[in-house]
Amino acid sequence: MKDSGAAVAHIFNSAVAAAAIGAAWEAGILDVLNQNRVLNLADFAEEHGLHLRSTAAVVRALAAVGVVETDGGGEVVPAEHFAEVYRTRSFFHWMTRGSGELFRRMPELLPERARHGDYYQRDSAAIAFACREISAFSYDPWFWKAIDRIEREPAVVADLGCGSGERLIQLLTRLPHAEALGIDVAEPALAEAAVATAEAGMADRTTLVVEDVLTMAPRPEFDRVELLTCFMMGHDFWPRTQCVRTLRRLRELFPRAERFLLGDATRTVGVADRDLPTFTLGFEVAHELMGIQLPTVEEWESVFEEGGWVVVGKHWIDVAVGEVIFELEPR
Repeated sequence: MKDSGAAVAHIFNSAVAAAAIGAAWEAGILDVLNQNRVLNLADFAEEHGLHLRSTAAVVRALAAVGVVETDGGGEVVPAEHFAEVYRTRSFFHWMTRGSGELFRRMPELLPERARHGDYYQRDSAAIAFACREISAFSYDPWFWKAIDRIEREPAVVADLGCGSGERLIQLLTRLPHAEALGIDVAEPALAEAAVATAEAGMADRTTLVVEDVLTMAPRPEFDRVELLTCFMMGHDFWPRTQCVRTLRRLRELFPRAERFLLGDATRTVGVADRDLPTFTLGFEVAHELMGIQLPTVEEWESVFEEGGWVVVGKHWIDVAVGEVIFELEPR
């Protein structure tokens, strides 16, 4: 009973710490510790205009699960689990900040009668903030390999579900003569993208469009797109019939697209629940709550030909949630 009590206490404390990790990253605590290896709590709070006792409470939650250590005099240093937490910090932010409302309302989402219309809410700006970091280490190295395989620089690139615009900026940096089109249904995320592209000096080469990829109508700007990218939102195409229809529709909407880079998470197969890595459980549970089907790699591979595309390259990544990038060409 004693061991069980300690285990349950750890579960409870870890839930508090998960929220604290997201907060500590957003407040800058994790970045300072990663860079300087030490942080004076009082000085940090004063410099950033933070409430000292609240900031100390966040640090205490981190200390409870071995992320940091404190000396009792206000000095904070990394502890045993800091490096891995810092590496995966965006996962915690995605869960507690971006999807916090979804998990908070979990019991309300279980009855069938409640699951219609816009029955759940998430923070799209926080999701975009976290996904920018997630993409950097779980997709980007393989994404650039796929970009390097393209022989001719495209005139216009379009990013479906562009979020905060990081990929648009990366593409325009790598492709100096190209223009970019960012498409996203979330206006708060596009507002961040507008600021980011302006700060990068690329606003004149970027067009941002508020559209739902699943229902958007043709636009003149779409006719010039030669490279299409879509990362971390392809599962929204599903279930299967809808996915095939969407893939065909993308062929029609972007008639000059010569290459389509589709990167997404896939559903876990053959891993016991107790052995799931960081992020997988939260990601899959969240999407079940939202009624969004996460396809397996095999299910993805089964729709491309019917949807009008041919796989010319595949990058199996599997860092956290079965990530894969498909290089597609029109069939």
